[in-house]
Amino acid sequence: MHRAGASTDAAAVRRGGPCGTVLGHGAWWLDPVTDRHPGKGPLVEAEGLKVHFPLTSGILQRRSGAIRAVDGVTCVIRRGDTLGLVGESGCGKSTLGRALIRLREPTDGQVRFDGLDLTSLSAQELRRLRRRMQIIFQDPYGSLDPRMTVGAIVAEPIETHRLAQGDAKAERVRELLTLVGLDPAFVTRYPHEFSGGQRQRIGVARALAVEPEFIVCDEPISALDVSIQGQILNLLMDLRSRLGLTYLFISHDLAAVRHISDRVAVMYLGRIVEMGPSKAAYASPAHPYTRALLSAVPVPDPALERSRRRVILVGDVPSPADPPPGCRFHTRCWLYERLDRPEDCRTVEPELRIVAGEQAAACHYAERALDSDVGVVETAAERAGPARPIRAAP
Repeated sequence: MHRAGASTDAAAVRRGGPCGTVLGHGAWWLDPVTDRHPGKGPLVEAEGLKVHFPLTSGILQRRSGAIRAVDGVTCVIRRGDTLGLVGESGCGKSTLGRALIRLREPTDGQVRFDGLDLTSLSAQELRRLRRRMQIIFQDPYGSLDPRMTVGAIVAEPIETHRLAQGDAKAERVRELLTLVGLDPAFVTRYPHEFSGGQRQRIGVARALAVEPEFIVCDEPISALDVSIQGQILNLLMDLRSRLGLTYLFISHDLAAVRHISDRVAVMYLGRIVEMGPSKAAYASPAHPYTRALLSAVPVPDPALERSRRRVILVGDVPSPADPPPGCRFHTRCWLYERLDRPEDCRTVEPELRIVAGEQAAACHYAERALDSDVGVVETAAERAGPARPIRAAP
């Protein structure tokens, strides 16, 4: 489970460095930021994390390859922060989130929680640590047992970890329902009696029942009506402030991630291609893929919306079982086409490196992406010409 021959010094990775410093695949620099926020040390750390799913073929079901869902991710989530994880469907976001709390067994690499190596813990040791890390699932309809009352659902983790019994347990359940904005009288009702938003609140209450420090929010609003999504986001933000929680917020909704996250990580084909403070990532994305994602988000002002240059990605996402050589995004990259298809994009895999301030990108030409007007509002001079989309190669 540990990466064989690992030579990456985690402390050295965290030291960061000047613009252009190589950080490795998905590496996160901590010290330049933590020094300014001494109370925010690392809570969750991953180093060289891989999760591969074997492919088999033939009558004997021999292994013929692997789906590289997560393929060498190194990251740190600071205590009290929210790291937003975005990317297209199938890029490995949910698999990474589950691997960080060992709901999914890593194929290789390390995961540390508050300094403890989760990948080396026995089942019994891991169970004792479970109450400190929880998950909120995407589907509020499928994640609740329809045969159990709300009270039984919320009380189940309390019973599992033997945190309270009898009247104390019942009182704790009522407190949790109140905390997430539900009537304590709902304890005798069943999940089918509630709306999607109310069911997700029940899921949040269940996650909070064991008083965790870290919660993986696995697309918690994607199955909800737009009118309810904002309420759940505000609830999560309020709980983080009141309880001192740390989140990994997984979503394909860029607006939601911007609203809740302190930092953002962008995934593509099992790798993190950009990481940085939320404000910087949205104001001036450093990776061509991030610019393409943000280009798809409409701007409320019609005039500004017409003036900016969009990125229209052509072609399908390559198979994670057979990713392209070199940069994994080059087969769909608009910047690759604009630069006349440089050879290093096809042959050399880019490392995640600091390109501006605390912003890092895994792109050989990230500085050119930063200077580009693609996906952002054009200047007055540029508005003189007709707005036109930028298309990637077929």
